[in-house]
Amino acid sequence: MANFSKSQVPQFSVEVYQNAFLPEGGREVNAIVTVTSTGGGTTGGIPLADAAPAYGAGQGPGAAVVLMVDCSGSMDYPPTKMRNARDATAAAIDTLREGTQFAVVAGTHVAKDVYPGNGRLAIADAQTKAQAKEALRKLSAGEGTAIGTWLRLADRLLNSADVAIRHGILLTDGRNEHESPEDLRAALDSCAGRFTCDARGVGTDWEVKEVTGVAAALLGTADIVADPSGLAADFTRMMENAMGKEVADVSLRLWTPVGVEIRFVKQVAPTVADLTARRTEANARAGDYPTGSWGDESRDYHVCVLVPEAGIGQEMLAARVSLILPDPSGAGTPQTLSQGLVRAVWTDDMVASTSINPQVAHYTGQAELAQVIQQGLDARKSGDFDGATAKLGRAVQLASASGNQDTAKLLSKVVDVVDAATGTVRLKAKVAEADEMTLETRSTKTVRVKK
Repeated sequence: MANFSKSQVPQFSVEVYQNAFLPEGGREVNAIVTVTSTGGGTTGGIPLADAAPAYGAGQGPGAAVVLMVDCSGSMDYPPTKMRNARDATAAAIDTLREGTQFAVVAGTHVAKDVYPGNGRLAIADAQTKAQAKEALRKLSAGEGTAIGTWLRLADRLLNSADVAIRHGILLTDGRNEHESPEDLRAALDSCAGRFTCDARGVGTDWEVKEVTGVAAALLGTADIVADPSGLAADFTRMMENAMGKEVADVSLRLWTPVGVEIRFVKQVAPTVADLTARRTEANARAGDYPTGSWGDESRDYHVCVLVPEAGIGQEMLAARVSLILPDPSGAGTPQTLSQGLVRAVWTDDMVASTSINPQVAHYTGQAELAQVIQQGLDARKSGDFDGATAKLGRAVQLASASGNQDTAKLLSKVVDVVDAATGTVRLKAKVAEADEMTLETRSTKTVRVKK
């Protein structure tokens, strides 16, 4: 974690990759926007004035983390699962940066803050970490599962902290059987934008769409830990990543001229996430799309707009993309961290207007890859084996063409690949449940385009 002063935040840069040329009558403009953040301790950090009052001296922004541990009855089958969950949570606590505020929540059909308790957060140091790990040793499995109650308690705890970064880590091993899907959705809607959350499913008895839905709504990561013995390493990595975040609540602001329609805004790397419906209006011509917390990292976004028709030789600004950091008091003017321009130029040069930008082509394929994996697995579950074969075959073809080797390996555990280039596959007669769930959970992970 880079050391930087209260007066700086990481520096953001925006690069736009597109083919700006359209044929006569052409309207659709596609661009890949690469956003890169580098540590505020580097030369050229952007002055933040008083926008982050919770920065610790020389330790980056103040942070608060709540760890939510499933303690439902199924965590006792096998008994090693609960022990692995306690050990993993202890490893995550050891990874907390000194001075971080934190709490541990035991989740069943209700939520209980087991450390430090009484609706408070502890300050991470040697003593509080030891006390938290002692509290973990007393956790036992029993009763049901209601994830929405865990998230609402985490929100209350995190909201009590005057910090820049608020983050949750959620572990579950079962289905959310003790509250309705509507209750979980309402909890997610209530928590969205207030904290980020990584979600993990341990074993194979949980529902993939529930765990990935939590992560998607709260701008975190989702994954499977099929073998509970792998939890400690995974929790350590998650906490290291959370401790590396330096600025929260960054928005991608899209300004468009009169007459321009927005088709979609998607994150396409490191994972696919459709942000289109999450727009909040900034003013008459601009809207903000949430991106969550940032450390030293780079992400890619696909912006697609429809422009009015124009004649040959005409040129227009199709969109302006900006990175926006709000004034935490809500009173001041949001700060623009960086911006890039999306252009449209009409030409009668057929070679120029029909050329597809390599970045746009790559990520269009990666988004389709995520979609056809989901469709193929859903078809397989419903007994539509011909449909599953066609969709998963297309997935194999896309993974091979884009060099997405991790996804290709996961697909090979569900289908026998006859010819990757043509997408010719056969469904495996027997598939381990963990392999199918791993493919579904990780289907949205992408590979970066070689620029």
